[in-house]
Order: sequence, then C-alpha cells, then structure tokens
Amino acid sequence: MKKSVDLLVILAVSLAMPSAASAQAAGGAGALGSFLPLILIFVFFYLFLIRPQQKKSKEHQKSLSALKKGDKIITSGGVYATINAVRDNVLDIKIADGVNVQIAKRSIATVVTKDAEKQAKAPTL
Repeated sequence: MKKSVDLLVILAVSLAMPSAASAQAAGGAGALGSFLPLILIFVFFYLFLIRPQQKKSKEHQKSLSALKKGDKIITSGGVYATINAVRDNVLDIKIADGVNVQIAKRSIATVVTKDAEKQAKAPTL
C-alpha cells in the first residue's frame, strides 16, 4: 500500500511539473490545461483508492449487522471465537470451554465462513 502511494506521488509531481512549465510559457493561457493533471489525479485516487475502500467498509458493516448466534469470528486482536449472544453493539463470545467474554461489535475483523474454515483445515502438501 505504501509503495503504491509513493508511486502516485511521483506520478502526480511528474504530471504537474510539465503542465506548470507550459502554462508559464503560454503566458497563463489555458487555465483548464493547468488543472487537468490535478483533475486526473483526483479521478485516479477516487477510482483506485477511495471507492474500493468505501465498498470494503460497506461490506464489513453488512457482515457485522448480519451476525447471529453460532457464527465464528476473528477479532481485531486475532482471537478466534464463537458468538453466544448478540445485543445492540455488544457480543458475548466463547473463546474456549468455560471462557466467555463480552466485546464490542466494531472489534470484529472477520466473520469466518465455511469455505475459509475448510481451507484452514485442508492439509498442505
């Protein structure tokens, strides 16, 4: 992620420099031409960074609202657990036999699906 942001900054600077030089050479004519690189950079950021993040956040909120008793989850701390009860913003989870904990809903990183569980249990060669 850091590498792509660095590349975007380099791209932005390289696009802005020639257009600024050409705008000065033209005597200030073509104001739209000088803003074109900035507009393109904003469109790029929106399409490749902002929009996918919003989509991922919306899917995560959807999965949190669909939680029910018996679902297996992974907390943001990396703890695997099973949900015992769901209340508004609090979950009662079972970490181990006889170990029940209450956590906030927002601290859930992932809901473990059946496919992911099968892949985790599959033997590797």
